[in-house]
Amino acid sequence: MYAEERQQTILEVVRRTGRVGVAGLASRFDITTETVRRDLTLLEQRGLLRRVHGGAIPVNTGPEVRKRTPPAEPAALSEQRRIAQAALAHLPEDGAVFLDGGRTVDEFVGLIPADRQLTVVTNAIDSALRLTDKGSVTVMLVGGRIKSRPFAVVDDWAMRLLSEIRVDVAFLAPGGVSLARGLTTSDPSEAMVKRAAISAAGRTVVLADHHTVGRDHFARFGGLADIDTLITDDRVDSCLARRIGRAGPRVLTV
Repeated sequence: MYAEERQQTILEVVRRTGRVGVAGLASRFDITTETVRRDLTLLEQRGLLRRVHGGAIPVNTGPEVRKRTPPAEPAALSEQRRIAQAALAHLPEDGAVFLDGGRTVDEFVGLIPADRQLTVVTNAIDSALRLTDKGSVTVMLVGGRIKSRPFAVVDDWAMRLLSEIRVDVAFLAPGGVSLARGLTTSDPSEAMVKRAAISAAGRTVVLADHHTVGRDHFARFGGLADIDTLITDDRVDSCLARRIGRAGPRVLTV
């Protein structure tokens, strides 16, 4: 059972029974208690359950109710899943890749086959934890300051590692892709890491749904000519997509 399937089962059990225990889950799935705690931590970070001593309970149980991030709308989730599936065609059988943070890359992480002989470099903590269960995948988490939203590592320490490595492909999720300014994000510290990832990569694949294409944010980290492939969904403005394609990247709509 893949980690994503196991975590979904855990979530179904806790919603049905009102509580799950670490020891019981470890026995049920024949995994270590450390793996169970990691699963529960990931589910809690997504606002899907609440950790308690020895296990977890639903988010709406007990006197303290957590504020949870609203889930993606079903249509948006479908678009992100299609983009992530299309990105698999750009994932090498072996070698090294960089994975950015963001919901679409989260979808992509869940689809990475466990039998790939990959070294995955990432600054996304959730992605790193999920990838540790994927068989032959070697995970390298970039060190540095932890930023809470998204749950990622940023700033100078992260850039030091990226300046010393080479990856085959960087998979990035920008805040915006525009004709005027190229690739942008809202946080300059994130922009620094994304820029370094582009420099470290042989190819750059950008995953961006139609809400992202045409938007512009505060911090620029790359131009359209820096992108090899832009994967977006079929609700993107077709005229804009063609103009972006003429500016450099191959644009795929799915």
